[in-house]
Amino acid sequence: MLIVREICDILDSYYPDPPIPLDFSDAYTLLVAVVLSAQCTDKRVNEVTPLLWRHGTHPRDIAALGVEEIATIVKPCGLYRRKAQSICDLSKQLVDKFDGIVPSDRAALESLPGVGRKTANVILSHVFGIPAFAVDTHIMRLAKRWNWSQSNTPEGVEADLCKLFDPPLWTKRHLQMILFGRNVCKARGHVPDLCPACKLII
Repeated sequence: MLIVREICDILDSYYPDPPIPLDFSDAYTLLVAVVLSAQCTDKRVNEVTPLLWRHGTHPRDIAALGVEEIATIVKPCGLYRRKAQSICDLSKQLVDKFDGIVPSDRAALESLPGVGRKTANVILSHVFGIPAFAVDTHIMRLAKRWNWSQSNTPEGVEADLCKLFDPPLWTKRHLQMILFGRNVCKARGHVPDLCPACKLII
C-alpha cells in the first residue's frame, strides 16, 4: 500500500485538479463526445462537436439530421459510419423512451445504442456525480504496470481499482491516470527507469 500512496502522490503532483478533456455543456453533449472519442483524440472530438451542435444540442435536433448527415460531420473522428449510426440511434431512443433526457441510471444508459459500461461510467461520474471508475486502454496499461490489477478485462480492472480507492476518489483517479498515461507513462517508448511512477515498482 505504501507504493500505491507514493504513486498517488505523484498523480496529485502532476494533476492536482485534473480537467475533463472533452468539451461539453450537459449530459447529452458529453454522451455524444464520448461516443466519438473511441479510437480518436479528444482534441479532434473537440474540433468536430461544435460543427454538430450548430444543428442543435437536443437529441431531437441530432436525430433529425439522419445518419448520413451526421456521418459527414463526424468523419474526421474515424469509424464515422458506426459512430454516426450510434449517435442517431441513441438520440432517437432518448427522445422516444426518455423524453429527450439522458438517464442517470446505469442500466438505462447501457440500453442506449453505442453505450457500454465505460461510457456509462463517464456520464454517471462527470455529469451526475455518481461514483464510477471508467477504464480505458491507458488505465488498463497503468494498472498492470503498477501491479494494481492483473485482469485482462476492463471490468476486472475496474473492480480492482474500485477496491483500491474510496468511491469519492474514483473520478479524480480516473482522470489522473488517463492524463498520466497519455503524457508520461506512455504505451510506446516507455522506459520504466525514467517514469516517476514505474521506477518505484522495479
